[in-house]
This record gives sequence, structure tokens and C-alpha cells, in this order.
Amino acid sequence: MPLTHAPSQPTTGNRGASSELSLEARLAATDAAMTIRLEEAAVAHEVRTAHISTDPIDLGDVLTVPLTPTLQPPTPYRTPVAALLQRAHHRLLTGGWCTGALLEEDGARCMVGAIRIEARGDHGLEAGAVAVLLDAIRRKFGDGVDSVPSFNDAHSSGRIPLRMLDQAAGLADTRGF
Repeated sequence: MPLTHAPSQPTTGNRGASSELSLEARLAATDAAMTIRLEEAAVAHEVRTAHISTDPIDLGDVLTVPLTPTLQPPTPYRTPVAALLQRAHHRLLTGGWCTGALLEEDGARCMVGAIRIEARGDHGLEAGAVAVLLDAIRRKFGDGVDSVPSFNDAHSSGRIPLRMLDQAAGLADTRGF
């Protein structure tokens, strides 16, 4: 007759001590251990990336538009130049922005092209809008900007030109133009 042995229990240290801890206590200990590990990882990340130079992001450079642009511009400004600049901004949002031409085949326009089409032949209103726009651009980028077309053509995307049209509309409204 073979000898049989009772199955041995695995040794896990002081078994009585672990069974004395409640679930909440074990969760708290695990949370504390994970917090320490995350803090160590954060410090290690800071050390590994300290040599990388980063420039702060100007949140004004981030253009936010609705996922589905509305077909109507927001509440129009009451002054004529501000309303024109706002319509030009909306035209570029919905019809596209371009550089190097007033109008492209696909309907995209530059800043002056959008102002011109929205002015509907009123050359005085168009000139006032371009003057306010140039003033807004120079306030932001300095007096080295020669003209609105040169500013428009200096950009590879419409993000900043669109933002400047919007800011110029606010400036014209503030001035009562």
C-alpha cells in the first residue's frame, strides 16, 4: 500500500497576518504603492526629457472651429467695417483660404479677396476694412508688415490670417467703424 501524504500548503510568509488585513486596507496599501511608482516614473521622465527645449504654446494660435461649420455667421457687428470683416472671416472659413491670388479656381480666397467680394463694390468700405485689418496686424506683428497681401502670402496656412480677420472685426467694432 502506497503512502499518501496530505497536500502541502504553499508557504506565503506569515499567512495569518495577510488574512488579518481587510479589503480596504489592502486596497489602500496597493494605492500607496502605485502612487509611489507613478511619482518615480514622473521624476524619471523629467530627468530623461530635461535636455529637450520646448517653446510655450500660444493658445491664441490654436484655431477652434465647430466640427460642422454653421452656414450663417454669428451675430453680425453693427458697424459696417466690422460687419464686413466678420463676413470676410466667415467667407474664408466656409470657402477656403489661399495665398498668392485673390481667388483660386476652387473658390478659395486670400484676405483681400474675401474683403473685396463681401464689400460688393463699395470701394470706400473695402479700403476702410483693409486699413483696420492692417492696423490689427501691425499691433500684433509689428510695423514691419508692409501690406495685407504680403502678410497673407507669408503664411502657409489660413489659421493666423483668419484669426487676424476676426480680431480686426472686433477692433473695428470697438472703434465704431
